[in-house]
Amino acid sequence: MTLSLRAARPDERNALEGLQRRASLMWEEYRPFLLANPDAIALPLAQLQEGWVRVGEQDGRILGFSALVTRGAGFDLDGLFVEPGHWGRGIGRALVRDAIARAGGAALTVLANPRAEGFYLRQGFAVTGPEQTLFG
Repeated sequence: MTLSLRAARPDERNALEGLQRRASLMWEEYRPFLLANPDAIALPLAQLQEGWVRVGEQDGRILGFSALVTRGAGFDLDGLFVEPGHWGRGIGRALVRDAIARAGGAALTVLANPRAEGFYLRQGFAVTGPEQTLFG
């Protein structure tokens, strides 16, 4: 599979939110909250306009995306989502490597659900402790 990475465009916002929704609904523990609160998934337009969102695509089809936000002198990986039918194919790994490169040596923090913890540990991240989010 040849995956290409590029900056997301603002006109792709709805498609990216749909991808995020499909990936997030895969987890039963989040499904009731997401279905009751569809506005919980919102990709800020400013992130797209400022070039902080990157997509991974193959043959013109977006298969995943990552979103960075600045945090002090570093960055947060604010979102990493891959189409559920394409999990385990290296798309998330490629997007994380791209985010690390874009951080340019600055600290990169990830707030992830417990199911993704193993993935991030394999990418070289360390667990620093629990955080409270909308999802728990």
